[in-house]
Amino acid sequence: MSDRQTETDVILIGAGIMSATLGTLLKELVPDWKITVFEKLASAGEESSNEWNNAGTGHAALCELNYSDEKPDGSIDISKAINVNEQFQVSMQFWSYLVNSNLIRNPQDFIMPLPHMSMVQGEQNVTFLKKRFEAMSGNPLFQGMEFSDDPKKLMEWIPLIMKDRTSNDPIAATKIDSGTDVNFGALTRMLFDHLKNKNVDIHYKYSVDDIKRTSDGSWELKVWNDSGEVERHTAKFVFIGGGGGSLPLLQKSGIPEGKHIGGFPISGLFMVCNNPEVVAQHHAKVYGKAKVGAPPMSVPHLDTRFIDNKKSLLFGPFAGFSPKFLKTGSMFDLLGSVKPNNVTTMLAAGAKNLSLTKYLIQQVMLSKEKRMEELREFIPSAKSEDWGLMVAGQRVQIIKDTAAGKGTLQFGTEVISAEDGSIAALLGASPGASTAVPVMLEVIKKCFPQHIQAWEPKIKEMIPTYGVSLLKNPERIRDIHASTAQTLGLTNELQPIM
Repeated sequence: MSDRQTETDVILIGAGIMSATLGTLLKELVPDWKITVFEKLASAGEESSNEWNNAGTGHAALCELNYSDEKPDGSIDISKAINVNEQFQVSMQFWSYLVNSNLIRNPQDFIMPLPHMSMVQGEQNVTFLKKRFEAMSGNPLFQGMEFSDDPKKLMEWIPLIMKDRTSNDPIAATKIDSGTDVNFGALTRMLFDHLKNKNVDIHYKYSVDDIKRTSDGSWELKVWNDSGEVERHTAKFVFIGGGGGSLPLLQKSGIPEGKHIGGFPISGLFMVCNNPEVVAQHHAKVYGKAKVGAPPMSVPHLDTRFIDNKKSLLFGPFAGFSPKFLKTGSMFDLLGSVKPNNVTTMLAAGAKNLSLTKYLIQQVMLSKEKRMEELREFIPSAKSEDWGLMVAGQRVQIIKDTAAGKGTLQFGTEVISAEDGSIAALLGASPGASTAVPVMLEVIKKCFPQHIQAWEPKIKEMIPTYGVSLLKNPERIRDIHASTAQTLGLTNELQPIM
């Protein structure tokens, strides 16, 4: 058994996009702080951030219908869409800063321009989409959005979806060309390469087993190293960014803020097409409307993806269920997360979400042919032999007691931190990676309030609109859109690559 002990300023648990972003921000703000990273897998960005485990939509609320709700009076509430879009603009500014500072190179290796579209069928849905378009297109954040219910125009936009369509149901779509496809796995690896050059200690195949408070207020981690020996590492600040694996470690920390919180794992399956003839006919991310009873993260979408300089199509997600909190997790993860302080919360969630449980069971039981039937609602001519099935990442939705009642299932990303800011954990799922920068800035603000004033000039250098509402300053929106598009190489519509 190793008796190695080290002391460091900051420990980051998990080598995904969140730790990569927080580590990079802190290295810019305080270059002399010592940062250590522990990742249980063999390399960075292999779990929730991996490009095959992540939809890569660059969630900017341009096409995701679940970010805009129809109110009882029939008007459309786009406040959630505005919030998500403003957060994505923050991420884009930070990535631009990294490229302009030569801290990362070749942005096309992780971000590509791609139209974002919403598509609906049926009279009621077409009416909803038109109202949503009217609410959004007048907003400077969503400038350039187009709407059409003309089959000829839709044939130009989405030929693969419109070809061989026999249904007489009305169909409509919105399209905005400023969308992106983001490879968060590639971005995570680039950021960790940069951190390694900045003397950050990154340990792969190191598994954090326990976290406890020491008498001087620091945190001591019990870590299994790559030789199967135990090491102890202490830090003044710990960030738990282990995707679905964050909840058990948060519980072990014993902080009161981590009590009465549970997690519900949902896995995703995608259909993948690599037939070049089919792939060449589609160039967009097209989001539909979730089926009644389906959770928001099960909105069907047909995505063009750029991975390893190759274009492919993904359709899904089909929900699945596994008690694991990570793809590489244990079958006992869900059971092990039930504690005396959250058991009533978890039971309340179970009783409240019977329709979700039923939906998941139905999804798990789907045959390939049944999945093909759902795909054919998007691509009527889809052939079974062109499409294979792929298991995407595990997502752990947060269950907590809220104003809406005990055991409320949350769909979103949330930071839980100790009152004194010495430890923080990231929980939840979508929009996740797309909002990594604003979420990590929130961690910095919550956990280092004593430094914020001194750090603000540097934060504003990295994110020019930090602390500014873009909506209240529409002239800034045009500048930010133009400068980030220029830096990240999103200005010229690149020819689809095969």
